[in-house]
Amino acid sequence: MIWYTALVLAVGAERVAELAVARRNARWSLARGAVERGRGHYPPMVVLHTGLLFGCLAEVALADRPFVPVLGWTMLAVVVAAQGLRWWCVRTLGPRWNTRVLVVPGLPLVTDGPYRLLRHPNYVAVAAEGVALPLVHGAWLTALVFTVLNAALLTVRTRCENSALRMAGAGALP
Repeated sequence: MIWYTALVLAVGAERVAELAVARRNARWSLARGAVERGRGHYPPMVVLHTGLLFGCLAEVALADRPFVPVLGWTMLAVVVAAQGLRWWCVRTLGPRWNTRVLVVPGLPLVTDGPYRLLRHPNYVAVAAEGVALPLVHGAWLTALVFTVLNAALLTVRTRCENSALRMAGAGALP
């Protein structure tokens, strides 16, 4: 369980790094006229993502979930791939990437990198990680609860984001 705790803490550290990037990028966006949309769903998103990390560790410890090598190593590969996709999104969007919905008016829609393949690739990374991170060590209940709650949250989030992009004149949206 020590190595799993280290993995979950590393993902938590990655989240802290994301927040630092997001804060810097928020200053950039706000200086260019961005207005934040969807503030109401942001606190539940923070709670859900924090709960994922705590849930992973708590379920494994309290329910004595075993490490099943075939599942665990496969899910670890998914976690690593999800991190790669997430940071590809961050790099592609540059200063426009944020954990909040901030859209600079008049900028064109980004269609490079993973955005040429998917409309919301960062959310694919989040969904994959939300399933895979708990399953690395058999925390199937955490994976299930996160997936259900995250699906509801992402429904709200993508509608909010798409609306904000339309309002900002960021090109045609599908």
